[in-house]
Amino acid sequence: MMTEILCGIMLVAFFVVMIGVGFYSRKHATNVSGFVLGGRSAGPWLTAFAFGTSYFSAVIFVGYAGQFGWNFGLASTWAGLGNAFIGSLLAWNVLGRRTRIMTQYLDAKTMPDFFGKRFNSVPLKVAASVIVFIFLIPYTASLYNGLSSLFGLVFDIPYWVVILVMAILTGFYVIFGGYMATAINDFIQGIIMLFGICAVIGAVLMDNGGLLKATQKLSAVPSEGWAGGAFTSFLGPDPLALLFVVILTSLGTWGLPQMVGKFYAIKSEKDIHKGTVISTVFAIIVAGGCYFLGGFGRLYSDKIAINEATGKPLFDTIIPTMLSTLPAIIIAIVIVLVLSASMSTLSSLVLTSSSTFTLDVIVPVSKKKMNEMKQVVIMRIFIVFFIVVSAVIAIFKDSHPEVTFIAQMMGVSWGALAGAFLAPFLYGLYWKGVTKAATVVCFVWGCAVAVLQLIVSLCGIDVTGWGTVFGYIFKSSINSGVVAMVGGLIIVPVISLITKKQSKEEIDNMFQCYEAMVEVPVKESLED
Repeated sequence: MMTEILCGIMLVAFFVVMIGVGFYSRKHATNVSGFVLGGRSAGPWLTAFAFGTSYFSAVIFVGYAGQFGWNFGLASTWAGLGNAFIGSLLAWNVLGRRTRIMTQYLDAKTMPDFFGKRFNSVPLKVAASVIVFIFLIPYTASLYNGLSSLFGLVFDIPYWVVILVMAILTGFYVIFGGYMATAINDFIQGIIMLFGICAVIGAVLMDNGGLLKATQKLSAVPSEGWAGGAFTSFLGPDPLALLFVVILTSLGTWGLPQMVGKFYAIKSEKDIHKGTVISTVFAIIVAGGCYFLGGFGRLYSDKIAINEATGKPLFDTIIPTMLSTLPAIIIAIVIVLVLSASMSTLSSLVLTSSSTFTLDVIVPVSKKKMNEMKQVVIMRIFIVFFIVVSAVIAIFKDSHPEVTFIAQMMGVSWGALAGAFLAPFLYGLYWKGVTKAATVVCFVWGCAVAVLQLIVSLCGIDVTGWGTVFGYIFKSSINSGVVAMVGGLIIVPVISLITKKQSKEEIDNMFQCYEAMVEVPVKESLED
C-alpha cells in the first residue's frame, strides 16, 4: 500500500512538471527551426542531457542490462563504458562541431535533409527518409518494453493503460513545445535517471550484503567451461560477443538520426566543450550503472521467470525481479526513472520521425508552397500519427506474443539505421571525395544486411551451415548490425574512389564553411 501511495504521488508530480514544460515551451515552437531545432540555441546542459536521455531508454535499463548482465556478468559494464567514451565522448569530439557548422551552412534540419543537400540529390533525401520511416517506428515501439513488468510490481493495471498514459503525456508536451520542450524535459528526466540509478545500485548491493559479498556470491556461479569466476572476470565468459555489443551500442549512435540531430541545435563553441564533458559523465553514471547493476542478475536466478520454449530467462523480467524485494521508496524511484528514460527517448524519436517525414517527403512532393506555420502543423499531426502507431504496435505485440515479426523488426532497426547512415554521414563531414553513388550503395548495404537478418531470425534459419564467419555474423542482430556499420565504413571510401565526384567548385564552396574566420577572446587563444 505504501509503495502504491509513494509511486502515485511521484508520478502525479512528474506528470504535472512535464505538462508545465510543454506549455512553457510553446513560444519556441512558432516556426520550423524553433520546432525542430529550438532555434539552434540549446545550451550545453540541455543538449548534453537531451543526447544522453535519447541514448539511454528503458530498453537499456530493463532489457539490455538484464540480458547482457546475465550473459557477461560484471564484464557487461564495458558496454556502459563504451557508450560513455565511444558513444558520447568520441562522438561529441568527432561529430559535434562539424555537424553544427555544416548543417547550419546547408540549412539542413534533419539527417535526410543533410544527405540531400550535401550530395545535391532530392531522391537521396527521400530514400533516407523512407529508411528512417521504416526502421524508426519499430524501434520507437520497443521503448515500451519492460514497462509492464515494472508497473506490475506496484499497480494492478493493464499494460495498455501504461502505454496509453505514456503516449498521451509525451505527445502533449512534444506537440506543444517541440524540440525545446523535449530538451527541457530531457534535462529534468536526466536528473531523475542520475539519482535513480545510484539509489538502485546502492539498494541492490546492500540487499546482497554489500559490494564485496555480492561479488563473492557472483564469482561462485558456474558457467560453461568455467568452474567459477566467469561472471566476475575482466572480460566475462565470451569476450568476442561482448566486443560486438560494445561496438553496436557505442558506435551505432553515430548513425542514428535522433542522436546526431542533437548536434544541429548546439548554441556555441564553448557549449560543445561543456556538453562533451557533461554527456560523458552522464553516460558513465547511467549506462555504466545500468550494466553494472545487470551484472548481478544471476544472484536472483532462482526467482527469475524462464522461457519454457528456450529454457533461457525472460530477460525483461531480470531487473524487475532484482527490484521486487527493495524498499517502497526505491521501487517508486525506479518507476519514475524508467518512465523518464522511456519518455525522453520516445519524444526524441517521434520528433525526429515527424520532422523528417514532413520536411523531406511531404514538403518536396507538395505541389503548393507551404509556409512555416503549415509545416509545423503537419509535423504535429505526424507526431500524433507516430505515437499512435508505436503504441498500437506495442500493445499488439504484448497481446499476440506469437507474432514474432514485430520483435525481430525491433532487434534489427538499430543496425539498419546505423549501417545505412553512419559511414556516409561521417565521411560526408570530413572528406570532399565522398560520392552520391557510394552513399546509395551504403544505404542498400545497411538495409540489405538488416533484411537478411530479419529473414534469418523470423524463419528460424539454421546459419551454422553457412560457414564459421557467416554463421557467426547472422547468429544475432547484434553481430549483423556491427558488420553493417563496419562494412559501410569500408564500402563508402572504396566506391567513392571509382565513381563520379561532385563538381570541384560546388564541394569547395561547401567545405569553405569550415574555414570561416571568427574572433575569440585571448584567454581562449593566444596571439601568434
